[in-house]
Amino acid sequence: MIFVPLQLGGNASLIAIAVAILFFFIIIISFIRRYKRCPSDRILVVYGKVGGGNSAKCIHGGAAFIWPVVQDYQFLDLTPISIEVNLVNALSKQNIRVNVPSRFTIGISTEPGVMQNAAERLLGLGQSQIQDLAQEIIFGQLRLVVASMDIEEINNDRDKFLTNISQSVETELKKVGLKLINVNITDIVDESGYIEALGKEAAAHAINAARKSVAEKTRDGSIGEANALQDERTQVAAANAQAVEGENIAKINVANSDSLRRQREAEAERTAIASEKVQTAKALEESYAAEQLAELARAERVRSSQMADIVVPAEIDKKKVEIDAEADAERTRRIAKGDADAILFKAQAEAQGILEILTKQAQGLDQIVKAAGDSPKDAVLLLVADKLPELVKTQAEAIKNIKIDKVTVWDSGAKTADGKGSTANFISGMYKSVPPLQEMFNMAGMQLPEYLKGKDVEATTVEEEASKKEDNK
Repeated sequence: MIFVPLQLGGNASLIAIAVAILFFFIIIISFIRRYKRCPSDRILVVYGKVGGGNSAKCIHGGAAFIWPVVQDYQFLDLTPISIEVNLVNALSKQNIRVNVPSRFTIGISTEPGVMQNAAERLLGLGQSQIQDLAQEIIFGQLRLVVASMDIEEINNDRDKFLTNISQSVETELKKVGLKLINVNITDIVDESGYIEALGKEAAAHAINAARKSVAEKTRDGSIGEANALQDERTQVAAANAQAVEGENIAKINVANSDSLRRQREAEAERTAIASEKVQTAKALEESYAAEQLAELARAERVRSSQMADIVVPAEIDKKKVEIDAEADAERTRRIAKGDADAILFKAQAEAQGILEILTKQAQGLDQIVKAAGDSPKDAVLLLVADKLPELVKTQAEAIKNIKIDKVTVWDSGAKTADGKGSTANFISGMYKSVPPLQEMFNMAGMQLPEYLKGKDVEATTVEEEASKKEDNK
């Protein structure tokens, strides 16, 4: 009682899993079945909810997934359709009725825009219905083309006629999604026989042209034959004349060749003789040149010998004189250098002696200044007092050297303003002509006695008393 519910529950789970798996596989198979592939000779048209604002989506040579419920699909067949069009009593530009039996091959176009037109206008139609629709379009456009052309133009220029038909028909077929593949015009016939007459006229023209051509060819043949005979005779004569001319030219060429040969032989002989003479002259020239070189070599050898005998001893003497002169110059330079060194040494010794003398004098003067109580003036007075005998001696020598043979004095006894006589003035002036001793004493800071200065003792006394009185005041 307990295990039965458990078994029922296990089976339910298995069933649910199996159902889920089956449902999953059904969905997968459904999706796979909804994925449609388009063969190359068809166009897959998907309609319904296709998006992009289009009423259908056309696919050529690919595949697409068709969503269930919201989308569906159909195929358009690309197999070419052959349509026989027997146009009867079509008016041409000249108002001549023409029959144009023809065959057109059409098919659904694979151009993107034209495919969209085919999906919108041909989807669901059978091949016969498409054929009837296309036939009506072709009939109308064919009549339009015939009405726009002349009979002669239609009959003579078939390529233009076919081009006009193709352009006019294809433009209209594209509007319904079709494409013109081929146009084949079987024949062109008119009820009035105009085209047949044109054919006969053309045939007559052709026959006449052929006959004329035959006559012209016959005439041309006769003329050609006569011209050929004339050309033959002319060419034979010309050939004979040319042959004679050729023989003459050959003879002239032979003569010219002989003359040229003789000229060349003479020229060669002359060239050979000249070359021989030139070679002989060159040989003599080279021999003379060799002799001249030999003479020059001998002269050079003699000159070298003389140079060795005369110039070399002279060069030796010259070198000897130069060496002796350089030796004397070097001796003189060394003697002068010795004298200069001696003079320099002597000068240095004298300078050293003067320096010693001046040093000793400076030391003595320093001792004199110290002995004078460090008074430079008193020291100078001591030096002048030391040199005074020499100064007096020099003064006496100056007077002694004056040579006076005879002195004559005429004195009238008259007195001068200073109370002196003429004789006294004369002696005093003569004494003043000697270098003044007073100046020397003044330079040394000393004073001579009043009687040696030439002043009166009384005047001096008076002056001294006056100065004392002034000092007392």
